[in-house]
Amino acid sequence: MDLKCIFGLVIIVSRISLSFTLNVNVVIQGSTPIAETDDNFVCATLDWWPTEKCNYNQCPWGKARLLNLDLKKKVLINVIKAFNSLRIKVGGSLQDQVVYGVGEVKNCPNFMKKEGSLFGFSQGCLPMERWDKLNNFFNQTGEKGLWAGDWKSQNARDFMKYTISRGYKVDSYEFGNQLSGAGMGARVEAEQYGKDVIVLTNMVKDLHPDPKTQPKVLGPSGFYDEKWFNVFLEVSGQGVVDGVTHHIYNLGPGDGLNLITKIQDPSGVFNIVNKFKPQSGAWVSESGGALQGGAKDVSPTFADGFWYFDQLGMASTYNHKVFCRQTLIGGNYALLNTTTFIPNPDYYGIVLAVTQVSNLNLCVYAHCAKKNPGVSIIFINLSKDSSFDVTLSGYEHHRRNLRSTDVAKPNFEFTSHLNREEYHLTALGGDIQGQIVLLNDVPMVPTDTFDIPAMDPKLVNASTPISVAAHSIVYVTIRDFHAPVCV
Repeated sequence: MDLKCIFGLVIIVSRISLSFTLNVNVVIQGSTPIAETDDNFVCATLDWWPTEKCNYNQCPWGKARLLNLDLKKKVLINVIKAFNSLRIKVGGSLQDQVVYGVGEVKNCPNFMKKEGSLFGFSQGCLPMERWDKLNNFFNQTGEKGLWAGDWKSQNARDFMKYTISRGYKVDSYEFGNQLSGAGMGARVEAEQYGKDVIVLTNMVKDLHPDPKTQPKVLGPSGFYDEKWFNVFLEVSGQGVVDGVTHHIYNLGPGDGLNLITKIQDPSGVFNIVNKFKPQSGAWVSESGGALQGGAKDVSPTFADGFWYFDQLGMASTYNHKVFCRQTLIGGNYALLNTTTFIPNPDYYGIVLAVTQVSNLNLCVYAHCAKKNPGVSIIFINLSKDSSFDVTLSGYEHHRRNLRSTDVAKPNFEFTSHLNREEYHLTALGGDIQGQIVLLNDVPMVPTDTFDIPAMDPKLVNASTPISVAAHSIVYVTIRDFHAPVCV
């Protein structure tokens, strides 16, 4: 995904017709970028959780963990290839209990249920034979970078040396998992964490002396606690971590009674990213919406896209470089069904595009099109009753933000000479808690040979309004809109 430049929009609702269609003018401010993401903004995780991991009287992980995932499944290979470029994070809650089966580690045990242990499981191990198979899988699917984490100094060094000896390319090493602030089951003081991450950074530099091939160092990969993060960054100092990572689960626990209502509430996406302004680049290194495996009746359904795509847009608007979805596979919040490996509905949205600034029930984000020239815009309609007819105009505004009292006055009407490309995502039969998504009215299901179906746009006369149906998500690419920031 190439989402380097993100620019602002102003949304003006003009009137409501008797048919509950709102006429909206979207003003594109294309002269000044408001944020910039990494080339590979979209990321997904692979986790350690065993089959025995259960929450809310359900056990949704199956055989989807790093240690037993079937890496030869054709549908799994195809869904990753369809991204063309997907950043993968290797890790999860059990990461701080992982040892690597290399060097002095001769016994390589599996995770076992253990009363009184962190998260209820014993220490586990990643055998180097499995690490080899994972890297062969990543190379087969075209994924050239992944991250791994854990901290035991000598064991970590032995693991890095083995990885280097095999020629595996690691994009980043992330230090610890959910140890910041109050922690999740365990915690580390900010001062100690800052000192330890310096040791890790020095180790990475020692083993990778060439700056061009040196993996990044990330941390702390936990929930944001302003005081804790400030102390950590002060102790570690400038230039030690390449990305400051944090987790977001703003929908609360997966057994919440009002999740389906919360996920459609335009004020429900808690804007923590606006408060999160570290000295290094900010990453969301884990976010699954609902905690502890997600919600079985919401997370794997069409409705999850209302949360997910808005969260992606918001994070990139506030200058986050990377956003990692928990998970690629495993739990209820996965992009793929844990048993069948068939993509869940919101998988199809992120393969097409990811975009960016929201208003009421119609959330809108814009970015430079992946292939120049042009811009891409996403419209997320959270309303079950109202549709929108959207017209576009351009507005050259050189300030970063408009005040709430400002009135955006377009200085030119947008006219296009080409057909625009539209992708309309809707739920089959209007059931947003269903698991079948329609793209331009065509069901998105893998073929009999487990290939991902073609995702072709609908070509629409650019002089007509953009129609955004109730409870739909619409991507639009306009090739002859020349925003100055997209040059």
